[in-house]
Amino acid sequence: MKIAFVGKGGSGKTTLSSLFIRHLATTGSPVVAVDADINQHLGAALGLDDTEAEALPAMGDRLPLIKDYLRGSNPRITSTETMIKTTPPGEGSRLLRVREDNPVYEACARPVELDGGAVRLMVTGPFTEADLGVSCYHSKTGAVELCLNHLVDGRSEYVVVDMTAGSDSFASGMFTRFDITFLVAEPTRKGVSVYRQYKEYARDFDVTLKVVGNKVQGQDDLDFLRGEVGEDLLVTVGHSDWVRAMEKGRPPRFAELEDDNLRALRTLRAAADATYEQRDWARYTRQMVHFHLKNATSWGSERTGADLAAQVDPAFVLREAETATA
Repeated sequence: MKIAFVGKGGSGKTTLSSLFIRHLATTGSPVVAVDADINQHLGAALGLDDTEAEALPAMGDRLPLIKDYLRGSNPRITSTETMIKTTPPGEGSRLLRVREDNPVYEACARPVELDGGAVRLMVTGPFTEADLGVSCYHSKTGAVELCLNHLVDGRSEYVVVDMTAGSDSFASGMFTRFDITFLVAEPTRKGVSVYRQYKEYARDFDVTLKVVGNKVQGQDDLDFLRGEVGEDLLVTVGHSDWVRAMEKGRPPRFAELEDDNLRALRTLRAAADATYEQRDWARYTRQMVHFHLKNATSWGSERTGADLAAQVDPAFVLREAETATA
């Protein structure tokens, strides 16, 4: 299952995504965790110290390798230089799977040991001094989008992405790459403003959106969120001494997380698992192609000097039965 955590800056989405990743690890589920936020904090939230977090390989720095591997023998892609963030797979493309070993994971992923198991962690990489004033952060997340376009995941396999803050993810088609999106919202007017934006933008793309109320302290907070987001409110999370200890760099064993918060994490997993039966790989592929053609027309073909619309394989549908091609 492909799962996104979104929300305004400071809402707690990185904390919630890290707790969810830890919960999945305790069940023995295979997990690929991706930090796609401009502020790279997921590694620290998963227990890495500053030195370990800074040593994580940036996906953006390894984009040529990623493109070369995913291109495979696809005859519609004339060179890796013509691949952009939205390039879809076709006959001959190499695909990624959660459980496998491959050159992309070898170059970009690192194992993180957690209570009960380990997960693969991938990061877009920080916004560097060289990027200031000349680069858009979406050039960093393009590597994530390209990988998601070529990813085939199955039941009880999880890809959890900590997304950019606010509604920035709508600058590309990446918001359609997920089975479910958890929007973390505080019980404040600002807290629910991102929900309204997300709900409106995602309306025409069949995005499954559920709200996780964070920092909820009582009935008044709960009533406020219910009044603002209605049935989209899935679960709420309150104060956590475990999280406070984790933020100080000395987390207890995960089994000591408060019962209410453990139940909330189980609810998130149940909601994610329930979307498996609703998967529509044909729609997923159509949306991929839709955003690729938009990018090809608006800037991609001109910048690469190639007709990027020709990269679309009209007979190809990404699905679990697909096999990678060398």
